[in-house]
Amino acid sequence: MSHKVLYVEDEPALAQIVGDGLQSSGYELLLVKDGGRAEQAFKDFEPDICILDIMLPVLDGYEVAARFKLLNPDIPLIFLSAKTLTADVVKGFKSGGDDYLKKPFSMDELLARMEALLGRYGRKTNTGHPIKQQQYIFGKCTLDTVTQKLVTTAGEYSLSYKEAALLELLVQQKNNILERQVALQTIWGEDSYYNTRSMDVFMSHIRKMLKDEAGIQLMNIRSIGFKLICS
Repeated sequence: MSHKVLYVEDEPALAQIVGDGLQSSGYELLLVKDGGRAEQAFKDFEPDICILDIMLPVLDGYEVAARFKLLNPDIPLIFLSAKTLTADVVKGFKSGGDDYLKKPFSMDELLARMEALLGRYGRKTNTGHPIKQQQYIFGKCTLDTVTQKLVTTAGEYSLSYKEAALLELLVQQKNNILERQVALQTIWGEDSYYNTRSMDVFMSHIRKMLKDEAGIQLMNIRSIGFKLICS
C-alpha cells in the first residue's frame, strides 16, 4: 500500500513538478493550494506525511503545521520554502515541522528525507519493509526512536524528528565525543550555517530535558562537538 502525501503549495509550476515526482515514486497525492483548506483536507485525507510551503494564501505554513500537529502529532511534516534565514528555519521547527528543505532542492533529496521520516515515525517504507522499533536505555532514561519519546525521571517528552535523531547519536556515542560535522552530515546532509544554528537549538532543548537527571551530563566540547556522559 502506498503512502498518502498531503502537499500544500500555491506555486503551480513547482506543485506540478513535485506532484509528478511523488506520484511516479509510488505515493498517493492530495494537492491543496491554500492554507485555509489544508486543515479540512488533513482530516478527510488522513495523510501519512505532509509537505508544506510557508508562504501560502489565507493561512501560512507555520499556522497550518501547528494545526496539523494538534490534530495528530504523529504525522511527520516537511517544510519546503525559499525562506532560509535561521529565524525562519527555527520557527518552522517550533511550529511542528520535522524537517526543513530550502528551495531550490532536488526530488531525490526530498524523497530521501520523506523515507527517513516515515521510518522514524514507524511506518513502512515504500519498499514494503517494516521499520523495527529501536529503544535505548541510558542512565534512568529511555529513548524510543520510533515513537520519538524520551522518558526521564521527570516525565515523558515528545521529540521532534531531529531531536530524536540527535539524541540517538549522542547515546550511541555516549562517553565519547560526537563531532559536530558528523552530526550535521548524518542528520542534515550538509554543514551549512543555518543547519549548524538549528542543531544548536535542538541540543539546547535536549540539554534542558536531561538537566535534572542524576549521573547524566551533556557537555559542549568547544569547536569540536558534544559528549553525553552517562552509564
